[in-house]
Amino acid sequence: MPARKKPPAAEAALIWERPEPANRPAPGPLSRDRIVRAAIALADKEGLASVSLRKVGAQLNAGPMRLYGYLSTKEELLELMVDVVYGEMASAGQLRGNWREVLRSIAQRTRQAARKHKWFIDLLGGRQHLGPNALAYSEASLAALSETPGFENIDDVLHAVRTVNAYVIGALLSEASELRAELESGMNETEWQNATWPYIQRMIATGRFPTLAKVVRDATHPSSDVRFDRGLDCVLDGIAVRLSR
Repeated sequence: MPARKKPPAAEAALIWERPEPANRPAPGPLSRDRIVRAAIALADKEGLASVSLRKVGAQLNAGPMRLYGYLSTKEELLELMVDVVYGEMASAGQLRGNWREVLRSIAQRTRQAARKHKWFIDLLGGRQHLGPNALAYSEASLAALSETPGFENIDDVLHAVRTVNAYVIGALLSEASELRAELESGMNETEWQNATWPYIQRMIATGRFPTLAKVVRDATHPSSDVRFDRGLDCVLDGIAVRLSR
């Protein structure tokens, strides 16, 4: 009888199916949930770069070696943190309405989550997140769209959701970059514009940038909220044209 093959190491090591250690009340109660909540609180307060097993352990009066009984790497901790945020997004309720309303809700929930947890956007855009909350939210998003007229083909559902998510991630990364620039320069948007305005005027006066001059003179320069909604409308209008074909 041939020997039974062991599962691949990566499969056996998935944090989502790995049991927690037996409960040990001393020197203090610990669980994955407490570890992740402490890491999220630290990231919300000090940024993602501040999160380490040592610092999270210090928040819980536990050494980092004790945390290794609950997770193996910092990457696993980040995945657990992301999954909690997906749980918060799902708790906003069922996605309802026509396809525009569903996709708009998906976009707005992601943006609201990124505003509450500014580090969240830095962990999006790579491989699909596979935690139970992330999978449940993906299932709810795809199911809500697939139940609307025009999205009977699952490929069309995937294309629409991925397109909206790509726009959202790009827009949120831009907003996050602007915020980081403010923090690093010590100037808000208005102060930065005032400081650079004389230079912009001199460059426009050369006559080499007529379209940029029109932007400065005639564009409305709306708030980030308005820009986000208008950009999302452009994406949804494009999906509508594709559906009409």
